[in-house]
Amino acid sequence: MKKSVGIIGANGYAGSELVRLLAFHPNIKLKFLFSRSNSGIRISELYPDLDSICDLVLTNEISETEILFLCLPHKESQNWLTENPVSDDTLIIDLGNDFRLNTDFGNRNFVYGLPEIYFNEIQNSKSIANPGCFATAIQLALLPLAKENLLNDVYTTGITGSTGAGQSLQPTTHFTWRNDNISAYKTLNHQHVDEILKQVNSLNNQDIELNFIPWRGDFARGIFTSSIIECDLKLEKIYTLYKDFYQDSPFVKVSEKPIDLKQVVNTNFCVIQIEKQGNKIAVHSAIDNLLKGASGQAVQNMNIANGWEQTLGLNLKPIAF
Repeated sequence: MKKSVGIIGANGYAGSELVRLLAFHPNIKLKFLFSRSNSGIRISELYPDLDSICDLVLTNEISETEILFLCLPHKESQNWLTENPVSDDTLIIDLGNDFRLNTDFGNRNFVYGLPEIYFNEIQNSKSIANPGCFATAIQLALLPLAKENLLNDVYTTGITGSTGAGQSLQPTTHFTWRNDNISAYKTLNHQHVDEILKQVNSLNNQDIELNFIPWRGDFARGIFTSSIIECDLKLEKIYTLYKDFYQDSPFVKVSEKPIDLKQVVNTNFCVIQIEKQGNKIAVHSAIDNLLKGASGQAVQNMNIANGWEQTLGLNLKPIAF
């Protein structure tokens, strides 16, 4: 029996990517797609790539489902759940940032949905807070070192595609501004820093400082980060730590060759590569911000919470050219 699914905020980038993934998922049936601003419009009219994939019409009415995804702007999930009480038996996966740090909401306690370290907790939860996109890429780059108490202060740069800013039009998402351009934003003050530190410091034996500079990139999707850390271990030993840490993680690949964004775009993978000069290492990581950084990871969490193979519905090929 397929499980019923509703998506709140299906008209955004993350919501539409969920539709694309779930339309082919063997264990679920899409029941409704909720949108106040586009109610009455067929989802394929907004996203022509969904034509012949999903013929559901966006609605401003909700019905009971077994699984509910919240794809709302940040800080709106709590308001929506307050106005629209959901059964305690419904699995809720929130793609916003409302419950990543403040996990309690009514009778629910939201588990942080990074499968690589919280698989067991996700497996036994009805409330999951999906990690942020930059947070996912940076944490996966740092966690093996944190587990061995090898982290000190970290200096990270990361570049993201324009879809990371969401669908709402802003001056810095216009093609004429973004094309042939690059810029830093939220320097040392990005909203994902506290989220990253909460998880990393829980493994490391001392609190670290994360100095993070994010960049807007001249491309649509993907995230590439580079973190600089002091480390005296030989490169071979570092690679062994990473490969051992992720040996049971099907969506994390540790590469000894240079990595690039095209290896991960349109997939739920994170690829990691490490370089070393003197006593400093650079850990590079790359993900698709809309998949491993949002909707793909949400489906992975759904699979785990339901006791299904975590790769189910996520066998996607990267766009190599």
